[in-house]
Amino acid sequence: MKKVSTIVAKPSKKIWQRRLNIGLDLGDRNSWYCVLDESGQIQREQRVRTNATALREVFGEMARSRIALEIGTQSPWISRLLSELGHEVMVANARKVRLIGESRKKDDRLDAQTLARLARIDPQLLYPVKHRSAQAQADLMMIRARAGLVRARTGLVNTARGLAKSYGERLRGCNVRNMNPEKAEGLSPELQTGLEPLLACIESVSEQIREYNERMEKLAQDSYPQVGLRKQVKGVGTLIALTFLLTLEDPHRFRKSRDVGSYLGLQPGRRNSGQSEPQMHISKEGDPYLRTLLVQGAQHILGPFGGDCDLRRWGAEVGRARRQKREEASHRGHCEKAGGVAASPVGERRSVRAIAQQPAQAADDRSIKTKHRQEERSKA
Repeated sequence: MKKVSTIVAKPSKKIWQRRLNIGLDLGDRNSWYCVLDESGQIQREQRVRTNATALREVFGEMARSRIALEIGTQSPWISRLLSELGHEVMVANARKVRLIGESRKKDDRLDAQTLARLARIDPQLLYPVKHRSAQAQADLMMIRARAGLVRARTGLVNTARGLAKSYGERLRGCNVRNMNPEKAEGLSPELQTGLEPLLACIESVSEQIREYNERMEKLAQDSYPQVGLRKQVKGVGTLIALTFLLTLEDPHRFRKSRDVGSYLGLQPGRRNSGQSEPQMHISKEGDPYLRTLLVQGAQHILGPFGGDCDLRRWGAEVGRARRQKREEASHRGHCEKAGGVAASPVGERRSVRAIAQQPAQAADDRSIKTKHRQEERSKA
């Protein structure tokens, strides 16, 4: 079967000198790009190897153009490379661009076309994402590596405790940071033989995590003095403060401080339609690791180990007000189901069921009066 080329025509040098709209669908080894001219006509569709040399050869000879690509594992370094070549790079938020993710005709070539056309019509339809700088990404990589070790240690500890429990025995209780082969001394000989290498691995991972902690402390002291200001809040340590700084990187891109909560997915979702305004859970968009750290810090501040401070008192007051609001709503719901009277901040009011029953009761009263009249007339 004859292979059909996807290149519409060999573009002239004049085409590459114009401002173009390009969609780039990234792949692990190969990527696909689509080039549109000012009128929206496809000038080229072609594959390119996903490496710096091939991308420089293809996009280095073009004039300044608008390039749209989806966010992904390789989008940070590719967006920086294309920006160095002088192009306007827009990284699309994949969760927002459902036109690509939920398409029934999905492949790399069509995805590149869609990206190019969205960039040409209105770039805001891509919900552009701003990647952090190379230095911030390198510093944040150390925190991500530490988080990977913590997850691995948690899995190993759960495995060791589960194996001992399934054999009818238990490891000595201790903090995970102090888990070592000595904790298996009270177990049976055959169980000690099976668990000692695993416990030695846990001890080694804990040592590597402590080394990462020391590196983070040194990095915060040498390069990020703002960490000290944030650590003044009780419950916020170097890990939370440094991750917060590196994830946001540029705080001036937020108009208000409250926008940071929405950026991290801590704001409730919204699905209003007409008179319906349901209460939604938080959106959980943004960086999940930083959101987890912030929740852990808040739990420490409000928990039994948190010291007395303005932030703790404010959080306790917010929680008290929300509990009171839920109790009032629950009380009104019970009263409405029972057909009684529900408490209201304005005053006493009848339930919805009682109000709805009024027309039926009035109609019954009228029918009884009419029946009495008819009986009196018949007797007369």
